[in-house]
Amino acid sequence: MTSPSHAHDPHRLEPEAFLEEVHSFEFWFQAVSGYLTGRPYGHAAQAANEAALDPRARERLLTVLANYCVGETAALEGASGLIGFAPNRQAKIFLSTQVVDEGRHLEVLLHRMRELGVADAEAEVERRANHTLVLFKRRLLELVASKDWEAAIFAQNVILEAMEFVVFQTHARRADPVTREILEGIVSDERRHIGFGENELGRRLKQSPHVRPRLAEVRRELDPLVLASFEETLAEVEVPRSERPELGRNYLAAVARLGFE
Repeated sequence: MTSPSHAHDPHRLEPEAFLEEVHSFEFWFQAVSGYLTGRPYGHAAQAANEAALDPRARERLLTVLANYCVGETAALEGASGLIGFAPNRQAKIFLSTQVVDEGRHLEVLLHRMRELGVADAEAEVERRANHTLVLFKRRLLELVASKDWEAAIFAQNVILEAMEFVVFQTHARRADPVTREILEGIVSDERRHIGFGENELGRRLKQSPHVRPRLAEVRRELDPLVLASFEETLAEVEVPRSERPELGRNYLAAVARLGFE
């Protein structure tokens, strides 16, 4: 979660000072400025001059981008809802930076679909949306609406963000230059979001170990939806079947770091 633009390592700070810094708007601004400056709609590459994708590749990419939009919309609505019952000022401020991130992600992904010739990107998202991902979004927002802080943060900033982190990294390695640059910028944000989720839940689980069984239940409910969506997206970006189990383990490792085997 550190930024090269900082003169010191915030991890050397005392716990309260650490949270004060890394959850701040100032830290957020320093973190994002390096990869957003000069990149309107998430990329500096010229989309107008890019080589045309063949029709099959274009269709696959549009389906993937549409489903990325579903995930980013879930995170946007989830993060904005969490602000209202976040337990402290630091968490509220961090989540407000996450809302900005998620809104920007959604905007650049929709714009990328329009660059690929889609007239009504939002209608295309609705048409192409993965059913299991839509179910995941619905369940996440139910957890937010119930004001279950730990479960909602777990679903959003650990499960959803970890899935997106692995998928976006994998896709970026295979993507056209414009899409790759967009995804690399989003991945930089996801690292920060996952760090917040792991840090917040790690502290809470130490203070309130009785929360762990409830989060384990949330994981048992959501993992099948995540892994089904994961498999479908990796197929669309043409990740060889032999590589998919390892990528799935990378996603599960993020959850395991919190002690959920």
